[in-house]
Amino acid sequence: MLFALRMSLMGLHFILAGVLGVLLGLSRPFNPDNSRLCARLYAWPAMRILRLRVKADVGPLMDKPDSCVIIANHQSNYDLFVFGNVVPRRTVCIGKKSLKWVPLFGQLFWLAGNVLIDRGNAHKARQSMLTTTHTLQNEDTSIWVFPEGTRNLGEELLPFKKGAFQMAIAAGVPIVPVCVSSYVKHMRLNRWRSGKILIRSLPAIPTAGLSLDDLPMLIAQCREQMRECIDSMDRQLQAA
Repeated sequence: MLFALRMSLMGLHFILAGVLGVLLGLSRPFNPDNSRLCARLYAWPAMRILRLRVKADVGPLMDKPDSCVIIANHQSNYDLFVFGNVVPRRTVCIGKKSLKWVPLFGQLFWLAGNVLIDRGNAHKARQSMLTTTHTLQNEDTSIWVFPEGTRNLGEELLPFKKGAFQMAIAAGVPIVPVCVSSYVKHMRLNRWRSGKILIRSLPAIPTAGLSLDDLPMLIAQCREQMRECIDSMDRQLQAA
């Protein structure tokens, strides 16, 4: 009963947040700070509806350079709400082109200045990557990427795709990893208190002076640091 009530409220919230987000986007289209504000619109009420307690330790993320590539582990569609309250200023996200067909959310996502990539068209995907590299170099804007490319459903980190790291090296900007604990398997949305989630950001990893020859090392370094961080947070929650 509680689960059904929450899902009904979440449906209404998703529609209302979408309408407000589209209005915000229309009032100042493609402003790179729209993403942060829209993320808050989705996240703050959702965490109260779902009764998920989120504890964030994200000092390095809030103190990030003006331009960087932010990478995060991707577990489920709930990531929109879980990460929403820690999205920093002037940060846009990369998403698949099919998102634009999601009513309200797709239009909001586009108007917020986020980047839509057609993964089925290699030429268009490369052009989008070149655009984001230019943005990183010249517009004091950061890019948020889920390097796994798809949801891991709370299991072990999936292999990282190269795109985010190629962008960081090409633009010469650091990478800031952001990790969330493995919450998907432990949420109990049919209970009053649904669970606790930890979010932690790691120190920026510089890419200045690196070339594409350093790509495998950079990917391995980022993935291992994130894996260790996620394991540490999971142990912390289990001990509690």
